[in-house]
Parts: sequence; structure tokens; C-alpha cells
Amino acid sequence: MAEFGILIKSFAKDLDYLRRLMDSVERHNVDHVAIYIVAPEAEIPLFTEFSSSLVTVIAEEQFGSHLTNAPAAGFAPGYINQEIVKLCFWESGFVQNYLCLDSDAEFIRDFHVTDFMFDSETPYTFLSEDSELLVEPEYYANSWQYRAVKLNEIKSAIGVTDRRLLTVHGHAVFSGKVLRSFKENFLDPRGWDYLDAVSMAPYEPTWYSMWLQHDHTIPIHAREPIIKTFHNATQHLEYVLRGVTMDDVARGYVAVVVNSNYSRGDGVLSFNDTPHKALASYVSSHELIKAMLFRSYQYIIVERGPLRRARVLAGKAALRIPGIRNLVEVGAK
Repeated sequence: MAEFGILIKSFAKDLDYLRRLMDSVERHNVDHVAIYIVAPEAEIPLFTEFSSSLVTVIAEEQFGSHLTNAPAAGFAPGYINQEIVKLCFWESGFVQNYLCLDSDAEFIRDFHVTDFMFDSETPYTFLSEDSELLVEPEYYANSWQYRAVKLNEIKSAIGVTDRRLLTVHGHAVFSGKVLRSFKENFLDPRGWDYLDAVSMAPYEPTWYSMWLQHDHTIPIHAREPIIKTFHNATQHLEYVLRGVTMDDVARGYVAVVVNSNYSRGDGVLSFNDTPHKALASYVSSHELIKAMLFRSYQYIIVERGPLRRARVLAGKAALRIPGIRNLVEVGAK
């Protein structure tokens, strides 16, 4: 069994995103990390283009005993099943520790096993309190409040007593040892399966990270997240307008995610898209027209203002010349 690999749960509608991700993997996978793509069996022919010595395509029906055909926690079966696959993938025996990636991720620099593994057996535990999201009005209104309630439910159910709410949004490295302990010592005694857990709170990285903080199945070697996620258009636009480039982001992160949950309607958006494409995608035509009119006003009235003032001063100076002054006075009569 390999010690480290990358798990990507995908489906047909994400094929263009997956192609971009796999192109970035091909450029930056310098340690030749094994990739495991899990997709619905009926769609497997669409994913065979990715098969190689490093890439294994697996039908999600292999995990069928854990999956559901019904909505849960307000989400469609497909969304819930991708969470379940991430939690139960260790049972396949392919790999001991695996990075869970979504299709809309994109590597932006060379990555190494050591970015994700503390040593040959122990993965880093990516943890954060997400304070920057707490202060953002849009994220707080649309996501934070519900998420905080559910994360605290997980924390309470597992029995974590730390006052801090430490977890990771996604793109975490899961340890098979931790998930085996989670199943045998938390799920099984309650008569639960993975579905019961994500039906209660649909945040599979938090089930993992909270159980690890409670059980200490493996040593916790904490890191801040190294995959930058733009959760909404405002976050992406902020970087674009500040002129933050891909090279800038690569100093702190190995990959970026422009979340397809909000951007899918505008096609496969990349962080590296030009500012005008990002603006056209995220800002309404009405607001763009208002901005253009205001920019024109600024240019004519404000930026050209010094020239106008210079002409006024020149006119005053000219009036001190007697001949010109007389002409003006005669014209005024």
C-alpha cells in the first residue's frame, strides 16, 4: 500500500475542471504522486483519458454499500456521496494517506510529498479558525452561521473540549489510521455509517479533524492550509483588483480553487484570468456601465482639472495686458 496519494472525486459535469487540474498535475507532480479518480460507473468511459501509470480511475460503486440515492442534510445525493467517498476511501486499500482534492482545484507550483506529509507515515493536519471568513459580511451571511452551528454539533458529538473551533474547509490529508479509528470507535458503537455522520453535519473534513483532535490516533503536526480557496466572487475580485498574481499566490500556496459552486455559470474560471474577464464574470452590466461613466467623470473633471485651472490662471494673466483687457471690456459692453 502506498503511503501517500491524491484522491479526486469527480463526475461528468466537472470534466473540463478535471482536465485543467490534471494538466496542472502533469506540470507540477515532481514526486510522481499516485492519483485516484473516483467517478460514477456509468461515466467511467469519459474519464479513461486520464488513465496512466500514475492515474487510476475507480467506479464509485466500489463504495456502494456506504452511498445513498436520497438527499441528505439538504444536499443532493451526489454531493453527499462525494463526502462519503472521501471518508471511506481508505477501505479500498490503495493508499494509507491521501489528499482530498476537488476537480476545480489547480496546482500553481511544483508540489512534493513533503508539502503534505510530516514524515513517511504521518500527514500534516491542516487546521485553522478561519477568522478572516468570520469578518467577511458576504461569507458570514451566506455560509458562516450555518457552518458554525454544524461544526459545533460535530465537536459536541465527538467530545472535543478545546474552546477553539479548529478545522479545515477541505483539501485535507486524510489518514487511514484516523479514519479506521473513527469508524471502529465512533461510528460502529452508535450503529452509524458515514452517511449518518454527514447527514447530521455535511462537513467531512471536520468529522476527520475533530476525531483526530479527540482521539490523537496519530501525532498532530499542524499546518495552515496550503491550498487557497476563493469561496465567493468577492474574494476572487479582491485579489484581481489588488493585482495579486499567480506567482504571488504561489509563494504561500501550492494550489488555488476558484469555487465552482458560485462560478460555474461563467464557465471554467481560473485565478489567472485577466482582470477584465473576472470583472465581466462577476459584475453586472448595469454596474459596469455605471463604473465606466464614473471613471469618465473622474478623468474629465478630476484628472483633467489641473489643466483647466492652468487655463484659468493663464486667462487671468492675460487680462493684465492692457490691450486684451480693453477688448474684453468693450466686448462686455
